[in-house]
Amino acid sequence: MGERQGVFNRRIFLMGGVVAFGLFALTGRLAHLQILHGGRYKRLSAANQFNFRLIPPPRGQILDRNGSVLAGNRPSFRVVVRRNEIEDIDKTLDQLSYILPQTAANRRRIVRDINQSQRFVPTIVAADLSWEDFSRVNLYAAEIPGVEADMNEMRVYHYGGAFSHVVGYVAKVSESDLKAEGENPDPMLLHPGFRIGKQGVEKAFEKQLRGVSGAQKVEVNAVGGVVAEDPTGTRPPVPGEDITLTIDAEVQQRALEMFGEDSGSAVLMNVHNGEVLCMASAPSFDPNLFVSGISTKAYRLLADYERRPLLDKAIGSTFAPGSTFKMATALAFLAAGIDPKERVVCRGSYPFGRRNFRCWRAGGHGSVDMNDAIKHSCDVYFYHLCNRAGVDRISETAHKLGLGELFDLEIAGQKSGVIPSTEYKRKNFKNDPKWHPGETLSVAIGQGYTHVSALQLAVYTARIANGHKAVTPHLVKKIGKVDLDFNFADIDIPPEHLQLVRNGMNAVSNDSDGTAFRNSQLNLGDIKMAGKTGTAQVINYDRAGTRRATQWRNKDHGLYVCYAPADNPKYALAVVVQHGVAGGTVAAPKAREIMKVALLKDPEMQARIVRPPPPEVPDEPLIIPEADASADVLQPAAPAADDFVPPTP
Repeated sequence: MGERQGVFNRRIFLMGGVVAFGLFALTGRLAHLQILHGGRYKRLSAANQFNFRLIPPPRGQILDRNGSVLAGNRPSFRVVVRRNEIEDIDKTLDQLSYILPQTAANRRRIVRDINQSQRFVPTIVAADLSWEDFSRVNLYAAEIPGVEADMNEMRVYHYGGAFSHVVGYVAKVSESDLKAEGENPDPMLLHPGFRIGKQGVEKAFEKQLRGVSGAQKVEVNAVGGVVAEDPTGTRPPVPGEDITLTIDAEVQQRALEMFGEDSGSAVLMNVHNGEVLCMASAPSFDPNLFVSGISTKAYRLLADYERRPLLDKAIGSTFAPGSTFKMATALAFLAAGIDPKERVVCRGSYPFGRRNFRCWRAGGHGSVDMNDAIKHSCDVYFYHLCNRAGVDRISETAHKLGLGELFDLEIAGQKSGVIPSTEYKRKNFKNDPKWHPGETLSVAIGQGYTHVSALQLAVYTARIANGHKAVTPHLVKKIGKVDLDFNFADIDIPPEHLQLVRNGMNAVSNDSDGTAFRNSQLNLGDIKMAGKTGTAQVINYDRAGTRRATQWRNKDHGLYVCYAPADNPKYALAVVVQHGVAGGTVAAPKAREIMKVALLKDPEMQARIVRPPPPEVPDEPLIIPEADASADVLQPAAPAADDFVPPTP
């Protein structure tokens, strides 16, 4: 009996020790969790209880130079589904399709988006709803778990296609966009309503326009449903910055109107500060189509159209400049020491080697000097003298004027084109690396390997007009409230040489026998325009057997470059009409109307246009003395009686 009692006592003692140790350990662990790590677990508990929803900020606006809104935001009604609140996606979409029939047509896209999105990130089912659809969804949304109707902001482009290439557009975030953001992309990119810049200014200034997202603190239940909101924990979003462009909306719209159904581009810039007032590409497209998502069929119609509306022809296309290049060639002649008064006889063609290089005027221009050659656009003059200057000097001069250059423009997509030289030939033609003198003849008149963009032609004209500074183009005037300023290097071409070329351009547009006289008259008081026409060959005439192609894609390009006022330049303009045949008859009228809008909007030009003409001074009558009929020279008129001084004896 005593032994049994002893064993029992020992067991009780042992079990009591185990229990005591367990209680001690449990107490220690509780103390460890509550005292040492209590704050951490409190935060984790709060995280389970509360959630933060991103609030996208209003995207910054894009404005023209006068404050007109080119790209802004408008209210938009939408329907979203929250995956974490849905048990059966198919059942939910079936219920929703009774309210919104369009849901059935987009079902595949919706299911794909739901499966690809994070669990707590809502997925857009329908966007930009009418008020009737939005009201109907609101009426029944409470009966369908996970479905919510709300209002957000949608990007809107007020001028449609007028600025589609410059301003660009926004669209849904893609995988490549997320990769471009780096390892830690902005969480806002995962928000269903967020749209990212895809082209133009929208893409170039994405970070400034995007702003900083806010957060809304909400209390959630075990399945993630919202129970209540906590206004004290809400952080408001920071709106994106506005971007003010140098573009003038009225000038840009006029340019697009002038092109109509034609294909091409126009670039107008200030010759003193490089501000681009117009950079139009025609035909264009409506960027609003891309905001909510363009259908594959609609996109293919744009992409496959031969006039390529999706391409920015102002900076992303290059063309042979044709005769608009002749000012660069003339300046190279002057740099080589060729006398501008040296005359060349044009009989309509120029034999060189085994070829006969033709002038555009079959009958020829007769005897011409440099000024005449620019005014009449005589090819033979440039054929005859080009090899005395050499292709490398022509190339160097063209680069100084901005041709073949890439500029620090604020948007992407520029093409540098080609300004050929002996080095260019050596690098790019391994089978025939030697430059041949006959190739210089084509380059001298802006043909052959030579290709430039409309933007380069505008810069080229602006530098000729400026005469001192190598101005560069700029599209952005102000970011937020900060004005941008730019400095330019010297042009490194003698001013007297540039003046000779300007004289020739003035004759092109204002002499009655100039190639653009008829279509270059502004009719704005004493303000005149100086310019140069160009027609760029697209196919080989000898192989085609004719200079008059019938198919649109084989017709010549028509070009015109100009500046105004001719006596005190302020604006330079380049117009390229793709397959427009002739610069003087097709491009020049467009340039005239675009330039007129810019001049009429300029206060300085307005004052000059409306000022009264200077008083006319009556001419003194011409007194012709009696003279021998065989005399070749008229004698000077006798002085007036009051001025007569008798001869000294």
